[in-house]
Amino acid sequence: MGRISRSPAVLAAAVRHAEARLQLDTPGEGFTEITAEAAAFLAEIGAGDGVLTAFCRHTSASLTIQENADPDVRTDLVSALRSLAPRNFGWVHDTEGPDDMPAHVRTMLSDTSLSIPVSGGRMALGTWQGLYLMEHRARPHRREVVLTYTGTLSQERPAI
Repeated sequence: MGRISRSPAVLAAAVRHAEARLQLDTPGEGFTEITAEAAAFLAEIGAGDGVLTAFCRHTSASLTIQENADPDVRTDLVSALRSLAPRNFGWVHDTEGPDDMPAHVRTMLSDTSLSIPVSGGRMALGTWQGLYLMEHRARPHRREVVLTYTGTLSQERPAI
């Protein structure tokens, strides 16, 4: 078995909670990166160590953490979702058009909520990771993402 190591636990003296709502207009089906907006929220509140939660308030759009270096990854992911939930499948629910039910299925396959560790005021994302809203509808939509942070503030970080 491989070696496993863990850093020492750090107990926070005081935990704070903050919330903001991010509104964005999507261009239609595809990915809209919101990493910079989430980072700006953390900077604005003076985040220290804790957890950032992002929650998408829609059933036909979702959130994901994906590679942000090569846009071909996002193109291929849209293609994969199209093949898993095609528009011309013969869905019963089509109240808002032929892209409505496939959008619901694509949301079910992905996430409406993400939890991201925050360390030293920054999201602990990997080198090539970005935070994205995925629009599953063909036409542009206005979407809302609730950002919450629970943790310490930077001036409250305990000395190591």
